[in-house]
Parts: sequence; C-alpha cells; structure tokens
Amino acid sequence: MRKTKIICTVGPAVDDENILRKLIEEGMDVARLNFSHGSHEEHLKRIMAIKKIREEMGKPVALLLDTKGPEVRLGQFEDGWVELNTNEQFILTTEELLGNKEKVSITYKNLPEVVKKGDRILIDDGLVEMVVTDLTDTDIICTVMNGGVIKDKKGLNVPGVKLDMPYLSDKDIEDIKFAVKHDLEYIAASFTRTATDIIDIKTIIEENGGHNIQIIAKIENGEGVDNIDEILMASDGIMVARGDMGVEIDYNELPRIQKLLIKKAMVHGKKSITATQMLDSMISKPRPTRAEISDVANAIYDGTSAIMLSGETSIGKYPVASVKTMAKIAESTEASIHYKKRFHQMELTESISNVTNAISHATCTTAHDLDASAILTLTVSGTTARMISKFRPACPIIGCTTDEKVWRQLNMSWGVTPVLFEEKQTSDELFEHAVEKAVEAGVVKCGDLVVLTAGLPIGIPGMTNILKVHIVGNILMRGIGVTQKSAVGTLCVCKNEEEALKNFNGGEILVIPETTNRLMSLLRRAKGIITEKGDISSHAAIVGLSLDVPVICGAEHATKVLRSGITVTMDASTGVVYSGSNDETNNS
Repeated sequence: MRKTKIICTVGPAVDDENILRKLIEEGMDVARLNFSHGSHEEHLKRIMAIKKIREEMGKPVALLLDTKGPEVRLGQFEDGWVELNTNEQFILTTEELLGNKEKVSITYKNLPEVVKKGDRILIDDGLVEMVVTDLTDTDIICTVMNGGVIKDKKGLNVPGVKLDMPYLSDKDIEDIKFAVKHDLEYIAASFTRTATDIIDIKTIIEENGGHNIQIIAKIENGEGVDNIDEILMASDGIMVARGDMGVEIDYNELPRIQKLLIKKAMVHGKKSITATQMLDSMISKPRPTRAEISDVANAIYDGTSAIMLSGETSIGKYPVASVKTMAKIAESTEASIHYKKRFHQMELTESISNVTNAISHATCTTAHDLDASAILTLTVSGTTARMISKFRPACPIIGCTTDEKVWRQLNMSWGVTPVLFEEKQTSDELFEHAVEKAVEAGVVKCGDLVVLTAGLPIGIPGMTNILKVHIVGNILMRGIGVTQKSAVGTLCVCKNEEEALKNFNGGEILVIPETTNRLMSLLRRAKGIITEKGDISSHAAIVGLSLDVPVICGAEHATKVLRSGITVTMDASTGVVYSGSNDETNNS
C-alpha cells in the first residue's frame, strides 16, 4: 500500500472523463487546478467532472486550487511564442500589446521603477536570462544573455529584488471566493512569505462563509524559507515549489532547502509536497530520465507527504503513464525504507510536547513493537491521523472520520488511508463500527492486530487521549499459540478420542480436550488443532511443530463453546480463534 501521495495537475490533456478516471485508478490522490492559467468556467468544468467521477468510484480524491499569487508574468505574443537569441535586445513594457521578437508586455506595471541597470531578469524558471541595460518610464530594455523560446504568460523573476506588490491581487481574492463557493478541500497559496499571508487568506475564506478549507503555503523564495516556522504554524502544510525557488535562490542550495523544509513540516505535523519537474521529460516522452527517477525517490527518502505532477498531466502526451510511473517509483522506493529504524532515530525534542503528540508517538511505538497490521484512528477533524502520520510508522494508518470533507483531505496525508463511517452513541460502538468499515474497505482483514487511537470526548479536535490494541474479528476463544501460522476452516469438535476417530474427515480444524499418539493419523490430516489442555510442551504442541500445523493449546471450554461445522480463523501466533473466514489469512 503506497504511503506517499500523488498530486496531479489537471488541464486540457485530461479533460476526457475516461482519462480522469484512469488517473484515479493509477493513483491520483489529489487533483490540482492551476489558476495561473485558464478561466473560472474552464476550471469549473474540470471540478464538476472530478466530483462526479470520485463519487461514482467512491474515492476520496481531494481538489486543490493553486493561486496565481504575487508574481510577474509576460503578456501574450502574436504567435503564442518567440525565440530569443543571445546578445539580442529585448524590451519588457508596461504597455498593453501583443508581443513579438522586439518586446512584450508585463503584468506588474511598477517593475520599471524597482529594477535598475545590471539587474538579472529570468523568464520561465530561468530558461531565458537577460540583463537590464536601460530604463524608461514604461520600458525595461534588456540584453539577452541566454536565449531560448518563451511563450505566452510565462513567469518572470528578478533575483535579489524585493517587489513591492500586495500579496493578494484582485484575481487571487476572486479565486479564493471561487474555492469557497465550490467547497474545495485545499488552497495552495503561491509565493507565501510570512504567516500574515496565510492569515489574510483565512480571513477571506471566513468572510465568505468558507468551511474547513486547508491552506498549503508554497515556499518559492528566500523570505519564505527564512520564515518557515511561523508559516508552518499558520498553515496546514507546505509545497516545496522548486521552479521559482530555483530562480529566486541559488540553485545549488535547492537540495539542502528541500530536505530542510520537509523535515520542518514533519516536526510540525504538517503536510509537505515536493513539486516541479519531477517527471518533466514525460510531457513529451513515454519514459522518465534516470535523473528524474532518482529525484522522485530522493523526495520520498526525505519523507515528503506527496509528490506532484504539473505539465506531465495537464498538457503532456502521457498523463496516465506519468501517474503510473510515479506510483511505481514510490512503491519501489518505500519498500527499501526501514521505517522502524527511522522511527527510533527521529529527533523528538520538538515532537513530544503535548498529550496528542505523546499518545501518537506511543501509538506508533506500540504498533512497531507488536508488528501491527495497521493503526486505526477515529478522527473528526483529521488531527489524530495527521499526528500519527508525522511519525512515519511502518504500518498503514487508517483515518476513520464521519466528515466527508475531512475524508478527502486525509487523502493527502502521508500513509493515511481514509475511511468514511457513521456516527455512533458510545466510544465502543465507534471503535467497533470503524473496524467494520475498515474491513469493508479492504484495508484490514479478520485476524489483523490493529492499534486504535482516538480522543474522548469524540468531536473535539486535538483531544487524542486513548490507545487500544484490538484484533479484528469476532473472537470466540483464546489460548496458547504454537507456531506462527494461521488457518481458516470448518471445525470438527470432539469431546474425546472416540468421537474424533468417528467424525473427523480430514481437512478440518480439530477441537479436542487433548491429543495422544492414537490420533496421529487424524492429526496429519488436520488443518489446525485446538485443545483445551496443555501448553507449549504438550503433545499437541510438539505435533504442531513437527507437522508445521497451527496449534492453540489451553483453550479452556473449547469443546463446549465451539460448534462443529462453523467456519473460523485460528491465529496460532496470537493464540486467538475468531469467527469468519478470509482466504488471505489461510496458511499465511
């Protein structure tokens, strides 16, 4: 089960509903809408299509609106693009016009006032570089240092120059209102510089009646990196947006900063997204480069919550293959990580600071010590599941919630499989119902040992205060297990040797007070053995070890409680017999 989540940018390449459906089937957990491009009408069509498909498929695919942010972009060209050559002159102008090989308009009208001669200007994440050689009231005259093709509405950066722009433009405000109106799960706040930027967005959401829209801060410049702790405190997660970051900050620093930001997010218990050019070559080619494969794997080794595809899925030729490739890289990389070892090596000085964190850490410790199949959290707001996720446990985290929006939001959290369930009156009923829903969803099965955690009273965020170990299934009997095997089968209950010799047909689980050598011909054909008497040195235990058959000894009153003909699962590793069958546990 893949732990690292996949975010796909949706665009013209995936407007066909069949392709969207395939993206979800191959592993898309979150759909990103890039509001730097496209109209509200275009985005709404994609939103409605995704909502329709996710409901049909029963999948908690979340929707993320990525704001344009306080960025400078080029206008449009007469032919959609131009090619600039090194040493040519090129003009950036505040005039409104269609661009050509001589000049193009820019979106930030005060730029001629804040740049000076000698400043570097980078276009399209640094693909084209130019230097300012002269200025007028409306024009920035430049010399092209590194040529290349530039297209409509590409981004423009001026490294080292602080642009006096308001954080939220009129467009951003309207886009945030759009997210509120259509009840999206996430907003990604571009070019976040301080916690105040996040608070400004939250204010607009609240003023417009928004409910539980989580905010991901995009870290794209040095100011955002410097203020990362306060940004993480105010937001629900961060995006390591390496495109603009690699232009605004010395690109040699990117690997270090990526690791720093992901680690900081983990310590704060917040989500982290690693983005930009992860499988960039797959925009036009069916397979990634070796360097791209290593890049994706490296982000996963760093502990990122999610990895993101941009042009690969929005405008690329191979959107479905891109998702499939990313999922395969993630699964392969995760299989090589020793999560238990990592857990014990974690720096916990900032992590264990309150009851929720302490219980979450203890939950992961218990899960590792008992080799649990899963951690099951009951969470209304999603906080409990996210706090478990921060410790990156080896087993899956099942986030059970009664809130549909939280159900989808949890789909971005590392290692969390979200499960939707109904409210119940008591905590015991909630635990029981959550386990049932997890079994129905196929994320746990009968016989699995799970660690349960929740907060009482239910419904108050940040109140995680319960830890409980539970074996999935209706337990009928307990005893002393011998061997590490389990078996699923029908019971043959015999009160003595004579009944066994008469009624046992072979291939069943034999239940008897005790075994002797007289029954050896039967025991060799038994699927499992349950005895009322004995311990690990008993006749049945020795037979089980020699025949490699699951045995449970010392199951008091087994011949009275159990009935012939019923199907059970016996788990000799835990000494438990419970009702029900599951082919997956047979002879595991």
